[in-house]
Amino acid sequence: MIMRNSLRIYLDSSVFGGVWDKEFKEPSITLFNQIKEKKFLLVTSEVVQLELEKAPVKVQNLFNEYLPSAEVVLVSQEALQLQQAYLDANIVGVSYTTDALHVALATVNECSAIVSWNFKHIVHFQKIPLYNAINTVHGYGQIAINSPQEVIVYE
Repeated sequence: MIMRNSLRIYLDSSVFGGVWDKEFKEPSITLFNQIKEKKFLLVTSEVVQLELEKAPVKVQNLFNEYLPSAEVVLVSQEALQLQQAYLDANIVGVSYTTDALHVALATVNECSAIVSWNFKHIVHFQKIPLYNAINTVHGYGQIAINSPQEVIVYE
């Protein structure tokens, strides 16, 4: 049973890999445990699934463990248009179109937050207001953009 106040959070591929990164391990594991405890509703995408095909088997196995209870969103024309708006605004360069797509997918699918360890192109204090400004211009709501450490519930 999902808790009434559970937030829909979109996880990009960096969070799945974070479980095996010395710096990110503890908050990543805590976040996944809290997803198991139904404190959050996991949203991911076919883009994450494709990215993780190149990841180590242990990362793929973690993704596959959570896949049955996750909402997997598909790349839509709406998400591609928002991604292009981010690129047109130079929030990220063309080499990082997938990062913009993750934010667009989380936004158009009305997630409460996108959660990532990508501090260069997603969870960055200069980029977050830019993503949200473009969201507003295009008629979408604001989205929280956080690292797992900022999202986990501290009791």
